[in-house]
Amino acid sequence: MSNPLITPAPRPEPAATSTTLPDDWRQWVAENRLRGCTPESMLQVLLANDLDRSASEAALVAIERDPSYLAALKFLQLYGKLASVMLNHQRLVQSAPHYERVEKRAHVSRDEFTERYVRGSRPLVLTELARDWPALGRWSPADLKQRFGHAEVEIQSGRQADAQYEQNKLALRRTVRLGDFVDQVVAGGPTNDHYLTANNEVLRRPEFAPLLDDIGSLPDYCDRAQLAARSSFWFGPGGTVTPLHHDTIMLMHTQVVGRKRWRFISPLETPRLYNFNGVFSQVDLDRPDLARYPLFGEATVLDIVLEPGETVFLPLGWWHHVTSLELSLSFSFSNLAVPNEFEYLNPSITNW
Repeated sequence: MSNPLITPAPRPEPAATSTTLPDDWRQWVAENRLRGCTPESMLQVLLANDLDRSASEAALVAIERDPSYLAALKFLQLYGKLASVMLNHQRLVQSAPHYERVEKRAHVSRDEFTERYVRGSRPLVLTELARDWPALGRWSPADLKQRFGHAEVEIQSGRQADAQYEQNKLALRRTVRLGDFVDQVVAGGPTNDHYLTANNEVLRRPEFAPLLDDIGSLPDYCDRAQLAARSSFWFGPGGTVTPLHHDTIMLMHTQVVGRKRWRFISPLETPRLYNFNGVFSQVDLDRPDLARYPLFGEATVLDIVLEPGETVFLPLGWWHHVTSLELSLSFSFSNLAVPNEFEYLNPSITNW
């Protein structure tokens, strides 16, 4: 299946002469040819954008013998081999019975957790991990306001006006009093416009240490000494969405108040997820555009609802999309007693 054409954003380029196209359109020709688009379909787009017919036709002929394009074809073959290896392994993995069901278990031993879920790269929900945590009986919006309402926190605000809100999260940072934010969340109802996320770093601040005191026992495959340095606090209304992305470490995420819907896709399916920039997919999992992103139609999505008191384990590199179904307080931690530092060579293509 060929990919749909990508039209570049308009730029103030000189008009095409009778023999040449502007540089950005010549690059567009190369990119779309590498993506398998036909010269005929590309010519239609060029003409629809008022580019000279003879220059357009000449560019489509010239690209087939352009040295840079021919070199790129070789690298495209190498990418294709790697993608096929990943997708063949994924086909084998998902042939297992009940692949699409994320297991919910009360307990697992350290050995089983390490072998079956960490090295075996399988998501897992633990229903009893947080059973003795004081947080489960204490945390609430009112409790946050009473204990920490005077403190300032960093939130994301104005998310709904930015389609790339997570990728542009640094630009959406706002500092507010936590008590005011609690009032805003409680009174405002469901929305994706504001959210206190892991980036707030509040658990590194002494005034929020009591939140860590509310975390009870941890399994023996977690390093308690690293909890303060490797944990995060989340608070927001129902309706908040963390779009499809992958993390660069493994982590556990405990739902304390409210429910969240988690959807997972194996890292072996990365070639189907249009990962052009950073750790993010271009695909909107709630409204996938299969005309623009056709390969996503072949991806297998695992779907669970995380209930209060449950903890999800996120294996390395698994893609996930998270939606708060109601007002939510959550706690995540990555202090696993296994190697948990990894390097990713992420793309930075922002104009596709």
